[in-house]
Amino acid sequence: MASYTAEQLRDKGVPTEALVGDKTFNLTNPSSGSAYFTIETVRNIDGFYDSTSDTNALGVYSNFNGIDVETLITSSYIASVVVPGAECSFQFNPTTNIPLSGSMLRATGGISLIIF
Repeated sequence: MASYTAEQLRDKGVPTEALVGDKTFNLTNPSSGSAYFTIETVRNIDGFYDSTSDTNALGVYSNFNGIDVETLITSSYIASVVVPGAECSFQFNPTTNIPLSGSMLRATGGISLIIF
């Protein structure tokens, strides 16, 4: 289990723990408005994805609790979801194991996160 504060998740975000198998992302949005949560593959030194970039956003997203699944946007490199003002969660089972620091976690609106 790992915890991430709103301060860690803002701006450029924070590198993730290793993600192996099915993980539950428990998000808390303290505001009354919607905010965003993003998982993003680490970009290359030039700030882009290229042929050497891992495809860490590929996998199965499921068991949405309090999150409208229609707000989920995914590509091979990034996944983002709208987080309403509340506590909510979803599960992510990556296609391949994501190594320590292999992705960045980012959020707006003061969201905090627990992964278990």
